[in-house]
Amino acid sequence: MPTARVLIIAGSDSGGGAGIQADVKAATVLGGHAMTVVTALTAQNSLGVSAVHAAPLDFVRAQFRAVVGDIGADALKTGMLHSAELVELVAELAAPLAAPLVVDPVMVAKGGDRLLAIEAIEALRRRLLPLAALVTPNLDEAEAILGRTVRDRPAMEWAARQLVELGAQAALVKGGHLAGDPGDALFDGRQAYFFSAPRLHTPHTHGTGCTLATAIATLLAQGQALVPAVERARLLVRRGIAASQPLGAGHGPVVARADLDPLLSLGQTLDSALQLLPADQAARLRAASPQELAERLARAGKEA
Repeated sequence: MPTARVLIIAGSDSGGGAGIQADVKAATVLGGHAMTVVTALTAQNSLGVSAVHAAPLDFVRAQFRAVVGDIGADALKTGMLHSAELVELVAELAAPLAAPLVVDPVMVAKGGDRLLAIEAIEALRRRLLPLAALVTPNLDEAEAILGRTVRDRPAMEWAARQLVELGAQAALVKGGHLAGDPGDALFDGRQAYFFSAPRLHTPHTHGTGCTLATAIATLLAQGQALVPAVERARLLVRRGIAASQPLGAGHGPVVARADLDPLLSLGQTLDSALQLLPADQAARLRAASPQELAERLARAGKEA
């Protein structure tokens, strides 16, 4: 299967915890090829954003055309789109493409700094949502888009339906800031789902939203259906939060590479098992492709 191409249109986080940096990590961990259109540079660390330098619209357009015209894209994901003009441009560029678009309506950084101008919210609602295969707002973002308080599960489920009414094919309203255990409400245009898990108590959750949206986009690019893609992406984020790091004096980042730990552990277990075999057999198995190895293990399991 060809490597899934994921085009990320978002801002850079110089601290490496969120934004383009988190997006690239999430796509890579899941086996995707991350490509980027940088919309803004931020001077940012674990404490917050101290400066933003917006990319000129012509340069945003040039990045997009360079990547899509040569490499193409199997899915797109938007993050920080700081102005109404940029939202309009991204909608214009994305509209002709058949690839699914995941819209993460990033409005405020973890430290409280605004990343989307107030006047851009209407452009996002009017131009970008109708193009979205999925929109992934948190509670504050859902409230800003819909103009209504969203602070509990019934309101989240209502909000997900309303976002689909506005044109999105599906909506995932994230409840990380719910009182009690967190949960996410998904409406796919036909059926409602609610995903929940016990809260992991840590302040180091910088980059959760970016990581989740990009993980979903990568899985959609690989051909997965929406609901299993959301479930798999949530697992990646949960592993990332569990392994989060206290880097800096503020909110540390989630660690997307923690999602690889089960595979790495399996590799170590397999290597230990191969050491028990005669050298010639172990060599043949080490040289086998993953598919061949899986088939041999399946046959061994049936014969056992």
